[in-house]
Amino acid sequence: MKNKYIDLIEQTFDFPQDEFRVEDNELIFNDVYLMDIIKQYGTPLKISYLPKISSQIQRAKRMFNVAMAKVDYKGSYNYCYCTKSSHFQFILEEALKNDIHLETSSAYDIPIIMSLYDSGLIDKNTFIICNGFKRPQYLENIATLVNDGFQHTIPILDNKEELALLDDALNKRCKIGIRIASEEEPKFEFYTSRLGIRYYDIVEFYQKVIKPNKKFEFKMLHFFINTGIKDTAYYWNELSKCLNVYCQLKKICPELDSLNIGGGFPIKNSLEFNYDYEYMTEEIIAQIKNVCNQNDVEEPNIFTEFGSFTVGESGATLYSITNQKQQNDRELWYMIDSSFITTLPDTWGIKQKYILLPINHWDREYQRVFLGGLTCDSEDYYNSEAHANAIYLPKLVDGETQYIGMFHTGAYQESLGGFGGIQHCLIPAPKHIIIDRDGPDDYYTRLFAKEQSYRSMMRILGY
Repeated sequence: MKNKYIDLIEQTFDFPQDEFRVEDNELIFNDVYLMDIIKQYGTPLKISYLPKISSQIQRAKRMFNVAMAKVDYKGSYNYCYCTKSSHFQFILEEALKNDIHLETSSAYDIPIIMSLYDSGLIDKNTFIICNGFKRPQYLENIATLVNDGFQHTIPILDNKEELALLDDALNKRCKIGIRIASEEEPKFEFYTSRLGIRYYDIVEFYQKVIKPNKKFEFKMLHFFINTGIKDTAYYWNELSKCLNVYCQLKKICPELDSLNIGGGFPIKNSLEFNYDYEYMTEEIIAQIKNVCNQNDVEEPNIFTEFGSFTVGESGATLYSITNQKQQNDRELWYMIDSSFITTLPDTWGIKQKYILLPINHWDREYQRVFLGGLTCDSEDYYNSEAHANAIYLPKLVDGETQYIGMFHTGAYQESLGGFGGIQHCLIPAPKHIIIDRDGPDDYYTRLFAKEQSYRSMMRILGY
């Protein structure tokens, strides 16, 4: 009878997979022996596996370039990293090895841009796409970049008032873009995104306000769908509307030459994840070319702002099971040595699912469990997988610790959780390590951050 955990996985999914395999009943992640990592650093533990960042960037570049070649697309492709997904220096350093550009979203992104420039990681020809609603400090910082000669800094207007404020702060000619306020999916509580300028206002705004002002060069139309790039009638309809606006503008604004389709490529959140990246890329490029040809305008240069796609799959969070609690006839709880609310806030905030797998004991019988965090909050739990309605993990044996991992957790979790700050119930932030490679067969680790100490919390709280 096949009732071991490894039997469950092999019978349910196509396993092993590119980044997951099992040796001696222990999980190997991207050829990294996780039990060796745990023996060295303990748990709870955050991992950033840097090579995955570069491989994701190169994958997207390859897909867009192939898609463009297939239809003889005339424009260029420009990969931008969405910095808000993870601002860590080691993330930006790895991403910038791949000849990419950057997208910012707040005033304090700009000092990071300057630091990267001072370190020689970017130059003044790097595209800096400045998104977000811009308060005075953000506008001043953007103007500082432009005035200092960062010639490809492009503030994307989120509202009409930003143009006049930029005008006051600038002493050089500046490229600008406009974000379209896309219509939301029917399930949303509102019809139109709060971000950007309405479809029907953009052409008039360009003609009456932007075109007469010689300080600005309108170069980019920005389009983004909050729910991501999906093969749905909704997505294709919104893309079509955006392209029609682009073509209208191009006919009256020859300098307009770029279309930014934002982010939205999903990341793998289940062992049964199935998303046809190549098809979606080819279909997007083909539709853009087709609409432009129908309107007799040149195809735009394409910009993307992939954040989660860039960094999400590089992350993992490892825990120990510290105890089990049978709370009724049906609910068996495994208690982890940390908190989901503090270490993976998306599991609490938006019910995000991640790939959950045991690190050891794959040869044991399995059982259905619920996972509980250490805080006293009733919402600090994880009870279902994206591919199923239940969690199954190996049975516990006295005296032998069970370790588990949540995978593809590299985007947003540290910033949402307040890295280095006060956590719910004062649960300390875990150790964070970086894994990199000297070659295909040789990886190494380094400690980025120790587990948060009570002294650091006391200082923050004023004690």
